Amino acid sequence: MKIAFIGTGLMGYPMVKNLVQNKLKVNVYSRTIDKAKPLEKYGAKVFNSLSGAIKNVDIIITMLTDDRAVHNVLGSKEFQNTIKPSSVVIDMSSVNPKTAIKYFKLLKDKKTNFLDAPVSGGTIGAKEGSLAIMVGGNKKIFDKIFPILKVLGNPTLVGPVGSGQIAKLANQIIVGITIGAVAEAIFLCEKTGVDANKFIKALSGGFADGKILQNHGKRMIDKDFSPKGKVSTHLKDMNNILNCAHEFKIKLPISNLIKKMFKSLVDQGHYNDDHSALYKEIKKINNNL
Repeated sequence: MKIAFIGTGLMGYPMVKNLVQNKLKVNVYSRTIDKAKPLEKYGAKVFNSLSGAIKNVDIIITMLTDDRAVHNVLGSKEFQNTIKPSSVVIDMSSVNPKTAIKYFKLLKDKKTNFLDAPVSGGTIGAKEGSLAIMVGGNKKIFDKIFPILKVLGNPTLVGPVGSGQIAKLANQIIVGITIGAVAEAIFLCEKTGVDANKFIKALSGGFADGKILQNHGKRMIDKDFSPKGKVSTHLKDMNNILNCAHEFKIKLPISNLIKKMFKSLVDQGHYNDDHSALYKEIKKINNNL
């Protein structure tokens, strides 16, 4: 099956690399062509136009920044007029569930299949091909493209279209709150004379251990906030979480607090920092006391 991959940012680039290194034929298009060009040395075919990349392909994967970027691609006349009937569009971006449902319906009218398949695992998971992939859509279509998604990580069908995005929002609740908890724990250790590195080692194998403690905790200790998962992206997710909760008349007080903390970081100009920068917000709050 011929694949087109749209979007080669922090996540998309290593994902394409994994696909081509598994001997899959991949056309690539990115709004910033310079970001995609280096993929040619691994075997990807880079196109200057969206239509060129998606013409006559069987599977189109999009990995885009937000809802607006998805609208600009999937909603464009160039895309709509070029897609092949019976092809499969897999949106792996993290967007509002309503966006997934909208394009499922629109593409169904074009006799084109659609799956929403957002991911978790960050740039490390993208590089290692170990992403958690939450898929919403038809089981027959999922089974058909399963081997492709398996190259990128661990795909699970969680329900009909839109379910993948809701699962991702639930994932981001856990990630955001846990980063906040780790930030408070690291800050407490540092301010009370406890060696934070030894603290993380001491928790190894216990209930509080996990990837966020090990990875994000270390970033906080090292004050390394170079982006692996951006503050601005997590704020977008927290907004989508609360919008979804409002729609279903659900109250999520802890998510609301974490959203306000990410919003504060963005307002301070830290939008491009790694989301472990919640540590900076904990520090700011304490400096203001």
